[in-house]
Amino acid sequence: MNTSLDNLTHKMQRAALGKIVDVALSRAEQDREKTMCQLVDAAKQFYGSGFSDETYENAKKVLTDPNSKWTKLINCVLDQTDPHVARTTALNLGYEAFFRGTKMIRENRVKYQCNIPWLILFDPTSACNMHCVGCWAGEYGHKNNLSFEDMDKIVTQGKELGVYLYMLTGGEPLVRKKDVLKLAEKHNDVQFAIYTNSTLIDEPFCEEVQRLGNIAFMLSIEGTPETNDARRGEGHYAAVMHAMDLLKKYGIIFGTSICYTRQNIEAVTNDAFMRLLCEKGAHFGFYFHYMPVGNEAAPELMPTPEQRKYMIDRIRYLRSSACDIPFYPMDFQNDGEFVGGCIAGGRNYFHINSAGDAEPCVFIHYSNANIHDQSILEILHSPLFMAYHNGQPFNKNHLRPCPMLENPELLEKMVHETGAHNTDLQSPESVEHLCEKCKSYAANWQPTADEVWSHHKVRESRYENYKDWKPSQPLD
Repeated sequence: MNTSLDNLTHKMQRAALGKIVDVALSRAEQDREKTMCQLVDAAKQFYGSGFSDETYENAKKVLTDPNSKWTKLINCVLDQTDPHVARTTALNLGYEAFFRGTKMIRENRVKYQCNIPWLILFDPTSACNMHCVGCWAGEYGHKNNLSFEDMDKIVTQGKELGVYLYMLTGGEPLVRKKDVLKLAEKHNDVQFAIYTNSTLIDEPFCEEVQRLGNIAFMLSIEGTPETNDARRGEGHYAAVMHAMDLLKKYGIIFGTSICYTRQNIEAVTNDAFMRLLCEKGAHFGFYFHYMPVGNEAAPELMPTPEQRKYMIDRIRYLRSSACDIPFYPMDFQNDGEFVGGCIAGGRNYFHINSAGDAEPCVFIHYSNANIHDQSILEILHSPLFMAYHNGQPFNKNHLRPCPMLENPELLEKMVHETGAHNTDLQSPESVEHLCEKCKSYAANWQPTADEVWSHHKVRESRYENYKDWKPSQPLD
């Protein structure tokens, strides 16, 4: 299609959907059921056969059931979200990322014969104002920053491939508040999500975020004041509570980022903690398994097999209709069955650190590509990324998806075969040293993982590797 015509069609589609969203949101208070049906119909109009008719009908059924978990959760979010934030998020995450972006990504995977991600994670800075136990970022210091031009390049080139969701980590991204806001304003058609320790969120910043409408937050918190501050430092829990109050006041969307360890696992999953999060305004979040990354890592924080099995059962319960808490948790390490295994290496995401090194995963600090001298597409064609593309899934048991944590011999092999170098900004770690810390964990977890997996019923159509995927296939 002619580029100018394509751009015109894009603008017309976005404007048309914007009107639909405006009408739906204006009527949301009077008739939520009708609003949900309108939004599903709009999705079908713009995405069509990307999903099956059955999927659209099931979505309507769930979203119009006042007693469904999804309805309760969406109502909570709608009730507390600023109208401009809600509209911008619906357009950026709904239309640009899910509908238009996904279509572009699927076409480009076939066109370029490599992984094309749905989101890109990058670190504006290595600087962090905290030193959490077992975290590599707190050791990096103020050594590296991506310039505004670097970040602009990442987003601009990502959009050309269909990527309209960007997550910012670090370090602490809000050390670079001014440039982050400038980036969000320039690229107001994409959705940004910032992983933050919360300590730099203040009222003037919230006013700007509300005005822009395209930034959400994932706040780091780990249970009670005692379990949280034991790892993150005295006073951090209180800072998170204050940040939540500010974000809720300004109608800004936010969730949680929770690292579960051997020491805090019950504290970050019990009913009282989940209800507190909902009361404060967080209704979704990511759980991350502690990873022994870096020479100064603390492998003793890694959960036991029994604790990990508890996490699998607990997260699924919290997401089920049997649980009345309007919070939707996602488990980065245990939800492989829903995304076809490992999503790194550009399959669904990849990471760029503050020195510009492109890493297949935020936890895999090895690379042979850098944004300073290569394009996003060149990065995705680099040797380590292509090793991911050709090797996924790394295990048919999607409770053992990672080439580091559960299959360390595979990461070691890929790093050696591709000549990737370690990208740790403080103390470079050999792949042998990293993988050695994971071998006993992997061996101990395997029997439990295989037993649990043997009882899972996985849909046959679930994709695992995009090499064999065709653009005409629906996502489900």
